[in-house]
Amino acid sequence: MGYATQRYFDHVKVGDELTPVEKGPMSPAHIMRWSAASENWHRIHYDYPFSTGHDKNPGLLINGSWKQHLLAQMLDEWAGLEGWVAKISFQYRAMNIEWETLTAWGRVTNTYEKDGLGIVECETGIRNDRGLESTPGSAVIVLPIRDGKAVPYPFAPFEG
Repeated sequence: MGYATQRYFDHVKVGDELTPVEKGPMSPAHIMRWSAASENWHRIHYDYPFSTGHDKNPGLLINGSWKQHLLAQMLDEWAGLEGWVAKISFQYRAMNIEWETLTAWGRVTNTYEKDGLGIVECETGIRNDRGLESTPGSAVIVLPIRDGKAVPYPFAPFEG
């Protein structure tokens, strides 16, 4: 994973699959380390008896901010160093718990050119190893057109 080659708008088609990013299985230690790094000390992320007993969760919950990071990583790596993730939108529709393996995925739903740049709209999501879709969403990525102008950095979003 990572930025192997730059992706150009010229080679992107509706229906293309984004390179998925898979992480896991997510141990309680992984969840706790993320909680500590993000200073999220809610007990549902590290105290199994509290999470399952008091809050009636199915286990220790994987942090929503970690799932957001997983989507951002997938989109950023797919866009490449010269691309720009202009918009991410998602919903938390199901809980993910310890020992699940999560995969961020994406699919190109629309492409168009605007102001000399390539705009790529995507459907995105996160599913676990049992196929449960927990975090559906969408994204807009700006890519350079081969032999065209560079995507400005920082990128100033536009309407649309």
